[in-house]
Amino acid sequence: MELRTASSPRDVKHYDTQRLREEFLIDDLFHADEVKLVYSHIDRIITGSAVPVKGVLTLDAGDELRAEYFLQRRELGVINIGGEGTVTVDGETFTLRHRDGLYVGRGKKDIVFASGDPANPAKFYLNSCPAHTAYPTVYIRPEDCVRAELGSLETANHRTICKYILPGQVQSCQLVMGMTKLEPGSVWNTMPCHTHDRRMEVYLYFDLPEDGFVMHFMGEGQETRHIIMRNQEAVISPSWSIHSGCGTQAYTFIWGMCGENQDFDDMDGIAMKDLK
Repeated sequence: MELRTASSPRDVKHYDTQRLREEFLIDDLFHADEVKLVYSHIDRIITGSAVPVKGVLTLDAGDELRAEYFLQRRELGVINIGGEGTVTVDGETFTLRHRDGLYVGRGKKDIVFASGDPANPAKFYLNSCPAHTAYPTVYIRPEDCVRAELGSLETANHRTICKYILPGQVQSCQLVMGMTKLEPGSVWNTMPCHTHDRRMEVYLYFDLPEDGFVMHFMGEGQETRHIIMRNQEAVISPSWSIHSGCGTQAYTFIWGMCGENQDFDDMDGIAMKDLK
């Protein structure tokens, strides 16, 4: 498990491109027959992936968590961006199609990932954060989720937000997850931009061609920086940072949040004229 420490905005504004990428970019994420995990000190979120091909993969705590098993003190959100696969939770098996999700509550001991077809393996994207109590495991279909259509083609940000894990739909301790899909011709996400001091966020960008990218904007509203994101790469966004992007074409991204509250609308907007 890779460890990332927190960063001060006073320091980040002096980082060069390489340092920004080292601190916030999670690249090289999906590897055949591997579970990859990145532990951030920012609200203790773990971002990761599991790509079972030749056999099954098990989610273990490792030495870093100092726990008997991964979810001893944690909860987990899973969204599959690959082929059909299964997640088995303490002996109960859930089949996840492309873009299906799963919430797994604290206390579940055995988490096993498998693919239905090795030629088209599942790609399980993972977000996990500390949990104070246990909630039931929930299989999530995107067609059953709360949706919100925002933006327009005229402003190049016509997009549909699909909310997977949030209060009133799937109960969790602090994890909130969902997916945003941009319509053809739209390239901007989360603009006008915002921060939310009470929560941090991680974005996973995907549905991009090999030569495509998203220019992900971060930093304070008056000290913005950018990171170029390729297909299936994630980026850590501290609570003090904006998190917005503009791509070479339409794309999709998964957002995951944890922190002080779960109020999706608790945002501090930044006017377009005030960005620098």
